[in-house]
Amino acid sequence: MTVAVNSVPAPSAGRRPVQWNTPLTYALALAVAAVSIAPVVYVVIGGFRTTPQIVDDPAGLPDPWVWENYYRVLTQSGFWRQAFNSAVVALGTTLGVVVLGMAAAFVLARYTFRGREALYTFFTLGLLFPAGAAILPLYLLLRDLNLINSYYAVILPQVAFSLPLTIVILRPFLSAIPRELEDAAAIDGAGRLGFLWRIVLPLSRPAVVTVGILAFVASWNAFLLPLLVLGDVNLHTLPLGVQNFSSQYTTDTAGVLAFTSLAMLPALLFFTLAEKQIVGGLQGAVKG
Repeated sequence: MTVAVNSVPAPSAGRRPVQWNTPLTYALALAVAAVSIAPVVYVVIGGFRTTPQIVDDPAGLPDPWVWENYYRVLTQSGFWRQAFNSAVVALGTTLGVVVLGMAAAFVLARYTFRGREALYTFFTLGLLFPAGAAILPLYLLLRDLNLINSYYAVILPQVAFSLPLTIVILRPFLSAIPRELEDAAAIDGAGRLGFLWRIVLPLSRPAVVTVGILAFVASWNAFLLPLLVLGDVNLHTLPLGVQNFSSQYTTDTAGVLAFTSLAMLPALLFFTLAEKQIVGGLQGAVKG
């Protein structure tokens, strides 16, 4: 009697699994981390030095440590006004991006209609469109709408330009939620909005946090758009404040470094506190 045995093809001898835990990989990762962190560390430490110290030894450590630069920046009323403006713009942008991005991604992920994939492709094409190319027509549009010198002149365009990436990240998460959960929620009497609020949002928390942090940091660091649409000094954000401070105190290098380090501190804190959520959100987007 002959017994048929299903043979499993052996892996090709020429193929080897990629090894990520090699010394070369760690060395490259450390090199990239050093290149990324070194400028930030230099700016922060430079704020604790005096300008003569920086001129004499640009790469040296503070000797002695000087706190006057940070104290002088923190006691300026202009700094706190600019920080407030940055917070209003960044929080408004983040709220708009999360709400509108979740709504659009939910429709594109959970609804079936003609032209859905074409609409999704249209959104993804927005990733290829540079925001700088639309600055002039955008300024003319905002001027015609009488939005110049207002928070809306910064918030609305930033929300629009952030939506493509937001939808690309959120849609895989929403598509991966089993249909059985939606059917069970419908049996319990929950409508589409109830399903979105009670089930989809909690399950998509990593992705929502990811898009929120990315939108907040991008808005906080935005420079070109606020520079063009915020002519009122009282509405300037911190990036514009750094430019104004460096123009006013051109010879005070240590003071400029202190102002710059304080201006980027909130963005660094957001990334540090939400690092795991961001990684999980991006991994889910890639898997989807």
